[in-house]
Order: sequence, then C-alpha cells, then structure tokens
Amino acid sequence: MKVTLITVGKTNNLNFKNAISDYQKRLKFYLSFEIEELPDIKNTKNMTEDEQKQKEGEMLLKSFQNGDEVILLDDKGEEHTSMSFSSFIEKKSVAGLKRLVFVVGGPYGFSPDVYGRANGKVSLSRMTFSHQMVRLIFVEQLYRAMTILKGEPYHHE
Repeated sequence: MKVTLITVGKTNNLNFKNAISDYQKRLKFYLSFEIEELPDIKNTKNMTEDEQKQKEGEMLLKSFQNGDEVILLDDKGEEHTSMSFSSFIEKKSVAGLKRLVFVVGGPYGFSPDVYGRANGKVSLSRMTFSHQMVRLIFVEQLYRAMTILKGEPYHHE
C-alpha cells in the first residue's frame, strides 16, 4: 500500500520543510510514502470562501485515483491516540488498498463534493494548526505509527 498526503499549497517555511523531509526519509524504510502538493488558488481576494473551497475541491477531485481510500484531515474527524492511529494504519494496510490518501485542504476546509468523495475523516487535534504545521504533525504521526507496528522504541506509553 502506498500512502499519499495531498496538500493544497506548498510548505515555504524552511524549518518545516527540513523536518518534513527528515520524516519522509525515515518513512521510506517502512512504506511507500509521498507528498503531492497542489498549487494554491490564484486571485482569492475576489472569491468567497465557498468559491475557494469549490476551486480547491475541483483540483483535489482530479488528483484522486480510482480505488483510492480518501481520508480527510479535518478537525471534525475521528480522533486517535498514537496507538489507535497505528491500528488504523495497520487495518488499512491489510485491507489490500493500492493507495491510502490523506488530504489537507485549504484555509476554509473542503467543498461538499470532496466530503462526498471521502471515505473518512481523521482529526489530528480539535485545535487549529497552520497547514504547514499539519503536514509536519501528520508525517511524524505516520512515522510513529509505523514504529509502533514494528515494535521499535520510538514511542513510549
């Protein structure tokens, strides 16, 4: 199973980029993982929040492949501990999925069409984080989940 993190917009903070890159390198020993960055929507000053969500939604829907299991990273999603998230990943990996896709939306969330296409929602926290920070938190938690599944000493209960 390949795990893909799809994001709207790029990470431009060098500290975040370096930390994300570090976890990406670590993850390659456990599973196939990639980050797919979609471009920011242009001319958003003249758009409503709903128009922005719709435009981002169209881009996101085009990036999904047939058979993808799509999980939205959403503050109203299912909350996990690190242990239960590792179990979640394990269940998905034995389900025979070709690609498990996690999605970070734009600043206003997801369009109704993207919610309609999603197979589930996961919350990293009820707090709000910058989208750049969410990427780092997600890749660290995915790495943590993999070390838990392998019985390695990274995570401490």
